Amino acid sequence: MNSNTLNHKIHLPPPSQSEFIERFWTVTNPSTENHTVVVVPDGRIDLIFALSPNEPFTSNIIGIENEPSLHTVPPGTVIMGVGLKLLAVEYCLQYSVASLLGKAAPLTSPNPNITETDLKSFPVFCDKITSAFQPLIPPTIDKRKQTLFDTLYKTQGSLKIQEYSDQCFWTSRQINRYFTEWFGLSLKEYCSILRFRASIDQIKKGKFFPEQNYSDQPHFIREVKKFTGVTPKELFKRQNDRFIQFYPPTH
Repeated sequence: MNSNTLNHKIHLPPPSQSEFIERFWTVTNPSTENHTVVVVPDGRIDLIFALSPNEPFTSNIIGIENEPSLHTVPPGTVIMGVGLKLLAVEYCLQYSVASLLGKAAPLTSPNPNITETDLKSFPVFCDKITSAFQPLIPPTIDKRKQTLFDTLYKTQGSLKIQEYSDQCFWTSRQINRYFTEWFGLSLKEYCSILRFRASIDQIKKGKFFPEQNYSDQPHFIREVKKFTGVTPKELFKRQNDRFIQFYPPTH
């Protein structure tokens, strides 16, 4: 199926929320046929609101994805989402998502009061989420955690665990306990997801040799296959077929 049957848009949050929200996004299927997509791990927590002609309106939270997942987008479906950075879990959601590793659950908190009507307009959806999150933004953040996540995102998971520990003056044991309790995986596992995510752009360009901090070519291939189910070359060939993160946003 041609990827053009799906429309994909993204919108960035205001600067005041950028440490907690990575992006707003929407995917719609205006065609008359089902569209099968593969979602690969990208290191985010997603709040997802969806409506299909033959299905009721749903709102779900999805924990960190740690393997590829297959989804069918029926005709006429509208999906809008909020991609959260990890700091948002403790400071905005205020509850652990460890049990949601690779899973979805009904969204009960926070309640942004998104309705079916809001899914008719992506700008309206973004504005409503922005307004709902603004009171949740904390006045202060633990400096260790702020430094840790700033460094993680800037380096795309390419440093050694001890280097992250040294950067934020927080022991690796404490960091791993924090990650396990709040997100359901270790810092090392999360780094591998960020490193893979950073490799997507090079694979899009047909570059199949690791540019991130992989030990060698076989390690790179294993990691890509772990998170997508296919090799880098196969992923490049099929990027406009099923892999949703490879779809270029429309405007």
